[in-house]
Amino acid sequence: PGADRAVMSLTRLQEMKENGEPIVMVTAYDYPSATVAEAAGVDLVLVGDSAANVVLGYDRTDLVSIEEMIVLGKAVRRGLKTPLMVGDMPMGSYEASDELAILNAQRLVKETGCQAVKLEGGRALAPTVEFLVARGIPVVGHVGLMPQSVNTMGGYRARGRGDSEATAVMADAIAVAEAGAFAIVVE
Repeated sequence: PGADRAVMSLTRLQEMKENGEPIVMVTAYDYPSATVAEAAGVDLVLVGDSAANVVLGYDRTDLVSIEEMIVLGKAVRRGLKTPLMVGDMPMGSYEASDELAILNAQRLVKETGCQAVKLEGGRALAPTVEFLVARGIPVVGHVGLMPQSVNTMGGYRARGRGDSEATAVMADAIAVAEAGAFAIVVE
């Protein structure tokens, strides 16, 4: 399917959303999984920081570095032609300042060829999302269960259970969307 498809873009994704067309996104960590995603005709591929667990053998996602994400992203890029590629910004690569966020986001885009980055965080990260988008970096938000923050969130457990938690997750999603994220992962 990939050979006759156009390269995915944010404009095409918006058209698909408006037309009610299904949008398929998968996670890939290496060249072989990227070639399978390409052959399957998926629309978006995330190079996720969950590679920390499933590829690199760490017991937590917060241990993966930007350098490791770049190596994985380069491998995935070599296997893709048409899907839009999203690079996950690992813990510590964007939270300290807008300057750190733009330096690492630009590095991820330039060195891997991804067309967008993903950040974990809701209302507190909305200004960072807005900063990156204003500087030409498309952003995917990530709210709810955020593996990079499990130490402060009380561990791995479903988020949004009960009215107050569901309201908080929705407020986070709205804040990130209003800041300019073109898509949001709700975990």
